[in-house]
Amino acid sequence: MSHPEDPTQNGFNSAPAGEVRNAEKSDIEHLVRLWFSGWQDAHAAILPAELSRYRTPESFRQRLIDSLALTRVSGPPDSPSGLCMIKQDELYQLYVAPAARGTGTAAALLADGERRIAASASSTAWLACAIGNERAARFYEKHGWHRAGQMTNQLPTPDGTFDLEVWRYEKRL
Repeated sequence: MSHPEDPTQNGFNSAPAGEVRNAEKSDIEHLVRLWFSGWQDAHAAILPAELSRYRTPESFRQRLIDSLALTRVSGPPDSPSGLCMIKQDELYQLYVAPAARGTGTAAALLADGERRIAASASSTAWLACAIGNERAARFYEKHGWHRAGQMTNQLPTPDGTFDLEVWRYEKRL
């Protein structure tokens, strides 16, 4: 895994931490690239190859379109450096560009997601973390999440659901 010194490599900006905003339609194509690249980096080597065939730019684009109102981003319009998507009491997706790692962007997006979940009257948030994604696990634990155990996550695909055993993390809000 590389950590580029140029913060604009691959077209991803590393905006200052804390600048979290609602995702806009104009962000979608940039977010598709960010999410696809992040998924490949974090999951391609540790998850079943069968799942990889469903995780295409087109699938990420459709999921973003369907969940745009639940998605917040960090970074300037048309060039966000990270995204956080929630679904009810679940922190559903969290990705940041490699150039934004270590800048506080992920922490700002995580805190924003937690606040949004808490505002929905949920007292406990949860998330699914791929078994073997040690970088993500360390990040969540550093920010007060605890591994509650393993669970089977039913991932949507065009062919139905794909059952994947994951680590379940939880945090009291």
